[in-house]
Amino acid sequence: MFNNDDIFTEDDFMKSTVSGFWSEKVYVVTEDYEIKGYVFMPKTGKKNRVLSDILNGKKRFVAIKDAEILDRRYPDRKLELHDFIQINLDSIVLIRPIKEN
Repeated sequence: MFNNDDIFTEDDFMKSTVSGFWSEKVYVVTEDYEIKGYVFMPKTGKKNRVLSDILNGKKRFVAIKDAEILDRRYPDRKLELHDFIQINLDSIVLIRPIKEN
């Protein structure tokens, strides 16, 4: 069971335009989906710890902005685009950073 403290809101991401947040483009694999998008963390530590801080934090969901979602079961389906999604950490099989060009 989760509570409201586990959920990021879109307002949390409005703060990302302020210099107090790191953003990192990520590739996420779940059993059913492949997702690319951006995760955000407050600049309270080192940038190279963004993903580990998310995975080891108290929150049970990771919020992803500008998400591109591919359904692994039906790869011929159209790529879904969403401004904001949340993924339960328990459903993540793999998460890794993506180098931006």
